[in-house]
Amino acid sequence: MTYIFDFDGTLVDSMPVFGTTMIRIFEENNLPLPENFIKIITPLGYKGTAEYAIKQGIQMRAEEFVEKALEYNTFEYHHNIPLKEHVREKLQLLKANGHSLNVLTASPHFVLDACLERLGVARLFDNIWSCEDFHRTKAEVEIYREAAQKLGKAVEECIFVDDNLGAVTTAKQAGMQAIGVYDASSEDFAEEMKAAADRYVYSFAQL
Repeated sequence: MTYIFDFDGTLVDSMPVFGTTMIRIFEENNLPLPENFIKIITPLGYKGTAEYAIKQGIQMRAEEFVEKALEYNTFEYHHNIPLKEHVREKLQLLKANGHSLNVLTASPHFVLDACLERLGVARLFDNIWSCEDFHRTKAEVEIYREAAQKLGKAVEECIFVDDNLGAVTTAKQAGMQAIGVYDASSEDFAEEMKAAADRYVYSFAQL
């Protein structure tokens, strides 16, 4: 089988860092923080949160916002962010059984590559892709079709694994099989994820 994994919230436990960073930027710029702020921004990712911040009145271009967020997060990716439970063992087992393992994430290479190398799992992947490699976002069906094409596979032969409802839904629209993964940051969307995905797992041990 050919697997394509998300990174943040799927392979690594990075979503708490994401939330903390966004709160910091909003507070530094005196922007309102609604009670459900984390729930609002979790499905948006970096670019979507930047656009949300602009609507709230931040005096910053989206690119500047994303750069600032990643500047704050870089140390954590390079030194502290851990793999999620059972990820290492399951990836090793899938690789040993001859499956193709790949990564597709919105995170840029300068945090993505260093983090996977530090955690000792980079060598398990045939491809480690950032959205920047495709000049697309995971909200576009074309990115999944292009990834399948690069892998020499029909889109229907690829299994996409993500904790984000929007990405799972779009991958399904593109024609991929999709597995939703539980993450505390997206817990409120679990039932919707179950409805959208072919399977939903609470732990990598269930893959």
